[in-house]
Amino acid sequence: MAVEVQEADQTPDVDLFFTKADCQDVVPHDNDPVVILVVTSGRRVHRVLVNQESSDDVIFWSTFNKLQGSPDQLRPYTGCLYGFAGDPVEVRGHIKLRTTFTDGTASRTANIRYLVVNAPSTYNILLGRPALNRIGAIASTRHMKMKLPSLEGMVITIKSDEKEAKKCYENRLKMKRGVFAVTTQPPREE
Repeated sequence: MAVEVQEADQTPDVDLFFTKADCQDVVPHDNDPVVILVVTSGRRVHRVLVNQESSDDVIFWSTFNKLQGSPDQLRPYTGCLYGFAGDPVEVRGHIKLRTTFTDGTASRTANIRYLVVNAPSTYNILLGRPALNRIGAIASTRHMKMKLPSLEGMVITIKSDEKEAKKCYENRLKMKRGVFAVTTQPPREE
């Protein structure tokens, strides 16, 4: 399995779509989120939420520490982040990490810029729009999968870990203040 680092402008032009066959191995669910596994900092990281609502890619402080990241590696971040409920979120800085996406037969590695956030979460990483756009990925909650092109022009199909997705979602509902989506601007009051 070859792994290469690729920038956004080198993304192969591959048609990505979901079919009925993509639903065959899906356990019926109540709108669970897509939760996958990635490899970053040489470690497999479970509970990665594919979050198309998030305007940034986020790694949580507890996960950063488990990856043995050093605060010295962080670059300053001067913006503000707001959680789903509109609460400000403490950003410790940002870091670029080589992140590998694989389905076991093909893989794709990209340098992802993560904001390191000090907030409670049932997830380890939030993959937001910047990473999804950079790697040309699309996700489907109906099919519980994420698809992206490999460098060779193949389609990588990453299946959601449905048990983890359900467990994370249920635990998030139990948390008083969970961060589900982040944005650089506070939500508008309606």
